[in-house]
Amino acid sequence: MSSHSPSNKPVNAGRRHVLGALGASVLAGGASKAMAQSLGFPAPPAGLGQRPYPNLLRPLNDGSRKFGYAIVGLGKYAVNQILPAFAECEYAKVTALVSGDIGKARRLGKHYGIEESHLYTYDNFDKIAQDPEVDAVYIILPNSLHADFTERAFRAGKHVLCEKPMAVTVEECQRMIAAGKKAGKKLMIGYRCHFDPVTHKAIELARTSIGKPQIISTDNGDNTDPTDPTYQWRLTRALSGGGALMDLGIYGINGSRYMLNEDPIEVQATIMPPSDPMFREIDETIVWIMRYRSGAVAHGSASFNVNAMSRFNLQGTEASLRMDPATSYWCNSVSHCTSGDTHTWSTPMFTIPALNQFSAQLDHLAISVANNTPLAATAEEGMQDVRLIRAMYQSANSGSRPVSTDWGDWRKTI
Repeated sequence: MSSHSPSNKPVNAGRRHVLGALGASVLAGGASKAMAQSLGFPAPPAGLGQRPYPNLLRPLNDGSRKFGYAIVGLGKYAVNQILPAFAECEYAKVTALVSGDIGKARRLGKHYGIEESHLYTYDNFDKIAQDPEVDAVYIILPNSLHADFTERAFRAGKHVLCEKPMAVTVEECQRMIAAGKKAGKKLMIGYRCHFDPVTHKAIELARTSIGKPQIISTDNGDNTDPTDPTYQWRLTRALSGGGALMDLGIYGINGSRYMLNEDPIEVQATIMPPSDPMFREIDETIVWIMRYRSGAVAHGSASFNVNAMSRFNLQGTEASLRMDPATSYWCNSVSHCTSGDTHTWSTPMFTIPALNQFSAQLDHLAISVANNTPLAATAEEGMQDVRLIRAMYQSANSGSRPVSTDWGDWRKTI
C-alpha cells in the first residue's frame, strides 16, 4: 500500500453571493454583522445549527487530554461535527475558538468550558501565539483563506490541521508547506475518510479480494439550498476557488487514488452548462475521466444540483466493491459482490463509532506530534489533489481536451 493511502489499521451558499473579491479580505478581517448586511451578505443565523451543543458520550476536557486545538471558523461543520467529536478524543481537547462572530464564540465557549481569554476574532488571531493552551490550529474556513491562516498559524508557532481542499492553487499549497517547514511544525489535511473504519475495510478488500482493479466510478452530489448560509461562500469563486469539483469532487479524486492505489497519468473533464444563475461563478456539475498507468480507468461526477449522495463502485477481474454511502459522516457501507454472493459491512448511526472518523483524525495529529511519527494525511497529498483539480479545470476550459498528469511520484518529495 502506498504511503498516500489511509492505513488499514484502526486509528486509537445562496442565490445572492455578492461578496466577490472583497469577500476574502472582509472575512479574513472578521466582518461584523452590520458590515455583512451592508454588503448584501446575510447576517449570521441566530441559531448555531442542527446540533449546536455537545451531546456528550464521555466527559470533555479531563486531565489526561494534553493536546489543545483552536478551532478557526465556527460554521455548521465545526459546530455540528468537529466540536462534539472532542467528547470521544483520547488525547485532543478544544482549548480556543476563533470566529468573526464573537457572540457565537462566547455561546459555544460557555458550553465547552472555554474562557473569554481563549476566544479570538480573525483580526486578533495572531495573539494565539501567546496562548500556551493551544498546540494546533484547525482551519475550517472558505478555501481561499486556507493558505493565509495556515501561514499565520505557523508564524504563531502552532501545528496546523487544515480542511480540504488544501487551498485553491498549487502555489498556495507550496507556500503552506514551506511555512510549515520553516516553523518546524506539522501540516495535516482534513481527510476525515482516511480515519473511517468502512474506508479501511474497503481498501483491504480492494487490495486482497477483487482481483486486478479495472474500473472505478464515483459520484458525489448535493442539492444546494440557496437559503442556507453554508452554501453562500461555496457559490462565490473568490472564496471557494471553484464549485462542485472543489467541494465534492475531491472525495472522488482522492478516493479513486487510494482505492486504486496509484495516481492518474491523464485527466479529462467537462463542465455542464449551469441550470440556474446562482451557479454562474462556479461549476454546478462536472464529469471526468482519469486514466492510470496500470490500465485502470476512473470516471466520476460532482454536482451541486442533485439529491445528496456519495458512492463508489470498483470493478475488478474477480469481484466488485460497492460503497453507498461512501463518504458520509456516518452509516457508510461497503459491499463485496461476486456472482450471486454479496457481503456488506457498515457502521451504525448515533453510536460512538459514528463520530470515529472525526475524533480519530483529531487524535492522529496529537499522536504524530507526541511521537514524531509520519502523518496519515500529509500536505503533499493535499497538494496532489489540488494539482489534479486544476488539471481537470484546465481540461474543461480547453474543450475537454486530455491533460497529462504524469508528474512522477509525489511521495518522493516528503
